[in-house]
Amino acid sequence: MSKTIAILAQGAMGAAVARRLAENGATVITCLAGRGAASRARAEAAGMVDGPLDRFATADVFLSVVPPDAAHVTAQDVLPYLVNDGKHVPYVDCNAVSPETVRRIAALAEASGSAFIDASIIGPPPKLGSTSTVFYASGETLEPMLDLGGYGLDVRPLDAGVGAASSLKMCYAGIAKGLTGLGAAMILAATREGAAGALMAEMERSQPEILGLLRTRIPDMMPKAYRWSGEMEEIAGFVGADEAATIYHGLAQLYERLAQDMRSTTTEADALERFFDLGQSR
Repeated sequence: MSKTIAILAQGAMGAAVARRLAENGATVITCLAGRGAASRARAEAAGMVDGPLDRFATADVFLSVVPPDAAHVTAQDVLPYLVNDGKHVPYVDCNAVSPETVRRIAALAEASGSAFIDASIIGPPPKLGSTSTVFYASGETLEPMLDLGGYGLDVRPLDAGVGAASSLKMCYAGIAKGLTGLGAAMILAATREGAAGALMAEMERSQPEILGLLRTRIPDMMPKAYRWSGEMEEIAGFVGADEAATIYHGLAQLYERLAQDMRSTTTEADALERFFDLGQSR
């Protein structure tokens, strides 16, 4: 008998996870109330079934896949709907949040009676034929998440409590997305000072591996910068009140600025694109 999985929301990652589950025989339900046309289109393409939040009580498990700054409020909004005739639907937080944030969400789930699983997604939105996306899970009751391994997800348990999966995500994202932000900041600075061509030439000469990484990651980052800003703030809280936190607060401000640029003039987005064109033209 196939499982029913409830997912919020319908962004690039949430819709891709839903598609993977639906392609492997699961019924995926969501709630599109208040969502825009883009979310509705992604949900339809992914095979998600729309309905009221009340319907989530019929699911076998709930996955929260939302921007970091929406993780806590999503738990507050959804948990009351995960109870039906004494049944409490397990709550899985898959968001890029700090261990402190995830423990606050776990406390809400515990108070409501739902089992809680701390999960983290490492890799891009799942695509057909791709195996590059991994779901790590930690907590006391992992079976509801491990069961999704039978529906196309690569789920890997961590022998640790709530907070371990989120800690892994913070560390991994702090390196990968931190490097992307540092690269973007220096490329924009070089462009402002007329040194973009020289920077490209030197990167090609002495740092081709890093240049290749940035060439892929910076263009991919731009439409996601609005989400990465909140993630950097979560990482700042995770690393603590020291110099490292200052780095990630700064990266949060950078990503917020880039997000605003994408919504308006695309001046900085265009500058980043021109930088990588310099290398392609050689």
